[in-house]
Amino acid sequence: MTKAKSGLKIAIAGLGVVGSEVARQLINRHSDLATAAGQSLDIVAVSARDRSADRAFSLDGIDWYDDAAQLATRDDVDIIVEMIGGSEGVALDLARASLSSGKHFVTANKAMIAHHGTELATLAEANNAHLMFEAAVAGGIPAVKTLREGLAGNQINRVAGILNGTCNYILSTMETTGRDFDEVLADAQRLGYAEAEPSFDVDGIDAAHKLTILAAIAFGHQPDFNAVSIQGIRDVSSVDFAYANQLGFRIKLVGVAEPGLMPRMQTCLLPLSSQLAKVNGVLNAVEFHGTPVGSVLAVGPGAGGGATSSAVLSDLIDIAAGRGGLAFGKPINQLADFSTVKNGAGPDKPFYVRLMVVDQPGVLATVTAILQKHDISIEGLLQQGRAPGDVVALVMTTHETPVASLKKALDEMEDLPIVKVKPVAMPILLADLEG
Repeated sequence: MTKAKSGLKIAIAGLGVVGSEVARQLINRHSDLATAAGQSLDIVAVSARDRSADRAFSLDGIDWYDDAAQLATRDDVDIIVEMIGGSEGVALDLARASLSSGKHFVTANKAMIAHHGTELATLAEANNAHLMFEAAVAGGIPAVKTLREGLAGNQINRVAGILNGTCNYILSTMETTGRDFDEVLADAQRLGYAEAEPSFDVDGIDAAHKLTILAAIAFGHQPDFNAVSIQGIRDVSSVDFAYANQLGFRIKLVGVAEPGLMPRMQTCLLPLSSQLAKVNGVLNAVEFHGTPVGSVLAVGPGAGGGATSSAVLSDLIDIAAGRGGLAFGKPINQLADFSTVKNGAGPDKPFYVRLMVVDQPGVLATVTAILQKHDISIEGLLQQGRAPGDVVALVMTTHETPVASLKKALDEMEDLPIVKVKPVAMPILLADLEG
């Protein structure tokens, strides 16, 4: 699938933080990377919106295109590196055109792969090209390669991970400082950890894109973003961390995928002793559990120019060295349609439930009556202090219960006059993360 060892010609679409770092590495470390790849990797063309920006590398000998689509029309280009982003539009058009013309395609675009991975992998196979996306999942952690190659001999039983550094930073900071979500989010934006419009991160969408990709590789089905259950971190309050700690847990946004079950991106409680609970700040972590290997944990930087360009360079070297492989680890006609293998949301789980209620007689009886109506059993109850007539937190942990039953109960509670804020419920992950 690779050309003779005379050097590969590369075009880069998108020269933001990551694209520019990829270019700098290819230029400044040309000899070292050629040695690793077995042939030279030469940039011949680039495309970006602003030609005048200083990107700390020379464009001498490199052709510039205002229209990224033109990169796919060049006969001398072997590999196109796409750093534009977005599941549709220019990035998708470029991917289709590149692969259709037999050009290898390397991308960090997790949204595009999660939504269009099946189509693009089909084009790649049909045109003897490689579709590579190590940089789309967990930045500098070689999560895709670990799963697709390093663990290829295993039966994968579970993939779980902290897959968004922005959310992990916000939750870690809320826990250590006692500050609320909005204040910590503002700090994350000032520090560059969160976008000005943070919805993709804090609502769990970005992480769910990555989970979609990992689940497809792990369990041999087509990527299906619409099949992922997604919950973000907006509803978590500083009070939740105090109660979680009292119970022996830490709050994290964790993605979990298991064979035949709906992948779920969820804000949850992890035991303080679990490996994922110890991953803080902007770091990402991915835990693989398989047979015969057992549990494997990989931790590292999940975003940024250095981490993501590292993954892009790895893909380029693999292509040059003839190690490109199949996008999802199997021929596309052997990947199952996810709708045919999905069996539901998984086994019942215990939950942490927090209600903000008016402190008055009869509140607990009213709440427990609703839970009993929906066959939900309380394991523990926490309430610190009293404030008659004021709004206080009422925290419960449940025994294992179906998600659907709990949702019905919480919807009913939300309509009560004594409940002043939308109830918050988070699964307590125990068996999920036992190796």
